[in-house]
Amino acid sequence: MTDAANFQTLHVVQHPLIEHKLTLMRCTRTPVAEFRRLANEVAMLLAYEVTRDLPLDEVEIETPLTPMRARKLSGKKLCLVSILRAGNGLLEGMLNLMPSARVGHIGLYRNPETLQPVEYYYKMPTDIAERRVIVVDPMLATANSAVAAVDRIKADRAQDIRFVCLLAAPEGVQRFAAAHPNVPVYTAALDSHLNDHGYIVPGLGDAGDRIYGTR
Repeated sequence: MTDAANFQTLHVVQHPLIEHKLTLMRCTRTPVAEFRRLANEVAMLLAYEVTRDLPLDEVEIETPLTPMRARKLSGKKLCLVSILRAGNGLLEGMLNLMPSARVGHIGLYRNPETLQPVEYYYKMPTDIAERRVIVVDPMLATANSAVAAVDRIKADRAQDIRFVCLLAAPEGVQRFAAAHPNVPVYTAALDSHLNDHGYIVPGLGDAGDRIYGTR
């Protein structure tokens, strides 16, 4: 695998459970139901890391034994943004951990000849500018879709944005960082390279197809 230290905005989340589950996801023999469950579980583990620096306030509460000051999340809740359709495979795991988060969707598909993204759907909370935004998509390959999605979200004045994926390619990380140097990327692994068709190698295939069993 490529050395993640070469990319300042990249955070590779290293944990034995993530590595184990990702290995199962890479295996071509893993069935659809298990792949979908694993994507959900890895997303939840990645969510712990991407929310590590959320701000907290102290509040007065009462336990069954005594009053105390305790900490709870400060300000408005998060907004999770799924890049359709494969991003929904990570969304459920994130929502299991953050059930009160708002959810946005952006529909993008990749032109198979130009590899450029084409937008067909966009729906966000009206107050997205006041929330931390976590964009989710299983693969950061060419990064064309990720860049287009963050471009669109920034146009709605969102300031605090993170990007979360299962796998990243060096080409995608470099392209994304050049376009959005203030948006950190959290991933379970940084793979070797892209092939001629824009797929991550060694990768795990087309995440959307494997999540939904469409191939």
